[in-house]
Amino acid sequence: MYERLRTAIIGMNIYEDMADLRLDERSMAEQLGVSRTPLREALTRLENDGFIEIRPRKGVFVVRKTMGEILEMIVAWAALESMAARLAAGVAADKQIAALRKHALKHSESSAQADLAEYSEANIRFHQMILEMSGCALLAEMADGLFVHMHAVRRRAMEESDRASRSVVDHLGIIEALEARDADRACDLVRQHTMRLHEHVRRTWTRFELRLNAAS
Repeated sequence: MYERLRTAIIGMNIYEDMADLRLDERSMAEQLGVSRTPLREALTRLENDGFIEIRPRKGVFVVRKTMGEILEMIVAWAALESMAARLAAGVAADKQIAALRKHALKHSESSAQADLAEYSEANIRFHQMILEMSGCALLAEMADGLFVHMHAVRRRAMEESDRASRSVVDHLGIIEALEARDADRACDLVRQHTMRLHEHVRRTWTRFELRLNAAS
C-alpha cells in the first residue's frame, strides 16, 4: 500500500500552480479497498519519509518543498548523477549504453510532437538509467530519496522555455560521451545539464516562491 500511494504521489503534478495537495483519506480507503487502519500505517510511513504531512483536524497533504529546498535538491541530484555518469563510462556494458541511446531516440519524437507528458516520463527514466548503469547501488538509492520531488520539478520545467528540445540535444551529447568511454566529459555534461535546470528554476519560478511565502 505504501508503494501504491507513493506511486500515486509521483503521478501528481505537485508543483503545478493550482495543484490540489490534499489527500482524502476516506476516498483513498475506498479506492484501495482497505480499512482505515492499514491505510493510516502507510500514511504514517509516507509522513516519516517526508512525502506527506498529516495535520490534525485538517487532513493529509502532499509536501511541496520551498524554493531553497528545490534548488538544493537539484544540486544534490547533479552531484549524484554526474558521478554515476563518470562511473558508467568505465563499467557500463555496451548493451546498456545502446539501450540508453534507443530510449533517448524513441522518446525524442514525443518532444518534437509536443507530447510533453510522455516525454517528461521518458526524461526522468533516462536519468534513472544512468544511475543504474553506474554499478553503484548506493548512488541510485540516494537519488531515489529525491525522486518524488525531482520528478515533479522536471515535469513542470519541461513545459517551460522550450526545455524539451534542449533536453533532447543534451541527452544525445551525454550518450556520445558514454559511447566514447570519456568519463570526464560524461560527468561534465550531466552536471551541466542538471545545473541548467537549477538556473531555470532559480530564474523563472519567482512567482512560485512568492506564493509559498504568502501561504506560510
